[in-house]
Amino acid sequence: MSAPVTPTLLYLDNVSVSFDGFRALNSLSLAVDHAEMRAIIGPNGAGKTTMMDVITGKTRPNEGTALFEGSHDLTALDEAAIAELGIGRKFQTPTVFEMHSVEDNILLALKENRSPFATLLSRRTARERERIEALLERVRLTAHRHRKAGELSHGQKQWLEIGMLLAQQPKLLLIDEPAAGMTDQETADTADLLRDIAKTQAVVVVEHDMTFVRDLDVKVTCLHEGTVLAEGTLDAVSANERVVEVYLGR
Repeated sequence: MSAPVTPTLLYLDNVSVSFDGFRALNSLSLAVDHAEMRAIIGPNGAGKTTMMDVITGKTRPNEGTALFEGSHDLTALDEAAIAELGIGRKFQTPTVFEMHSVEDNILLALKENRSPFATLLSRRTARERERIEALLERVRLTAHRHRKAGELSHGQKQWLEIGMLLAQQPKLLLIDEPAAGMTDQETADTADLLRDIAKTQAVVVVEHDMTFVRDLDVKVTCLHEGTVLAEGTLDAVSANERVVEVYLGR
């Protein structure tokens, strides 16, 4: 295996993506370290979703570099191969198996080479039970383990999907607007959960809720027209005149 090109976990350099003449990403450069949480903000059309599409292999850039763990060229891999490297993505709307229990949802997501049908019918190993227990506790759903996923609140479904993502043992989690539709308490609990995850894994959070972003207390990157407009603490980014003009609107 070749030596790492960069010590950062995720490294994007001069990445550009065009769709029918529209430049969704415009020489975007971004670096995320191991066990770092980064908040990505910006107006609609800023390139946030396209950036995540490039990282996960859904979209191929027209130019630029996208490296994972220094030596893996994400632009040369398909979505399945990128997921195997340890990149997990959670979309804004939670996707869970609503007719199955919370516990079974976690079981189905465990990183094992078995079919879902065989997984549900087989006996759980001691290792699987331990992992399920740990994941349920981590995402605050131990007391709800036997409930059908469809009975959970919106916020609890978000936590369950994060638990399912963690079951895949990712090194990098991409989380899209986790606070959308949550109660104030669920929002605060989600910030706590993501801060806990970021102690051991890298997390990139795309979010519009500035109160939630402040609760995360992490480095913020503001995108606009497919490139980085400002980067730093939330206070520093919020004070940037261009950010105020194009996004915050005050």
